[in-house]
Amino acid sequence: MFKSVVTTALSAVLLICTSAFAAEPIVIKFSHVVAEDTPKGRGAQLFKELVEQRLGDKVKVEVYPNSTLFGDEDELQALRDGKVQMLAPSLSKFDAYTKQLQVFDLPFLFDDLEAVKRFQKREKSRELLRSMAGHDIYGLAYWNNGMKQLSATRALKAPADAKGLNFRIQPSPVLEAQFAELGATTSKMAFSETLAALQKGTVQGAENPWSNLASQKLDSVQPFITETNHGSLNYMLISNSKFWISIPYQVRTQLEAIIEEVSFKVNQDAEELNRKSREQLVAAGRAQIITLTHEQREAWREAMRPVWQRFEAEIGADVLRAAQTVNRR
Repeated sequence: MFKSVVTTALSAVLLICTSAFAAEPIVIKFSHVVAEDTPKGRGAQLFKELVEQRLGDKVKVEVYPNSTLFGDEDELQALRDGKVQMLAPSLSKFDAYTKQLQVFDLPFLFDDLEAVKRFQKREKSRELLRSMAGHDIYGLAYWNNGMKQLSATRALKAPADAKGLNFRIQPSPVLEAQFAELGATTSKMAFSETLAALQKGTVQGAENPWSNLASQKLDSVQPFITETNHGSLNYMLISNSKFWISIPYQVRTQLEAIIEEVSFKVNQDAEELNRKSREQLVAAGRAQIITLTHEQREAWREAMRPVWQRFEAEIGADVLRAAQTVNRR
């Protein structure tokens, strides 16, 4: 009798403890370094809202914009240490963990943004999302920021026109090689420092999507913008590998479905922002927008092929082939 009562009591306690544990939500701290009113910022907020709507109290998303939790310098280590569960850094941040993502930096490899998007849907590109899993970085989706355009203090119509200029770049061996091939030099600096450097004449050129050109009013110091669409500026939505795999399968698949929906919206938002930014720059009339003919663009592509060959071994010949097949000729 006593044994039965004790067993029943213990079972009740275990049931209560198990229920309490089960009721604890999975917490996802989503940290990013940009303002809330940007495609990435709005994407983070939409992810939070959709998770709340569809998963209720199973998952709690906390969004920390504007480097309020972690900044550019420490966010990746924080993710690997489990202090934050979701980030969306620039692909250039992953160079220490994989060289394969440099494929997106290769100049004039892709015809346009549509080609980039087709590649991102291919199996080879999906494999790149998991290329850093061994470093506790689990890729979930690509968030695009737009195609890059060249701006400078002189008109850039042919590759030889860039010779002797100094260009601001993000830290990237590919970008250094790209401008070296043109006979130009480079200065690595934060985007926030670019306008001042151009005003002082420390650098004479840069590469940016239309949205960056407009938001920083770079046309006030760059009289020429060449519509090259020569490379893509991308973010990758990532989580900690151990954390992501530990999420119960049913919940994880629901989260991945939400991420797919949010990613479509973020990329659509970025495209619209770049379209409006280009219109804004044209209307302002401060810079001459140079549109390349097909023959001119092919001359740039041919000039850049040695850069592809230089990084083929690091990136992988299979990745390079898969990227080139998405161009429609």
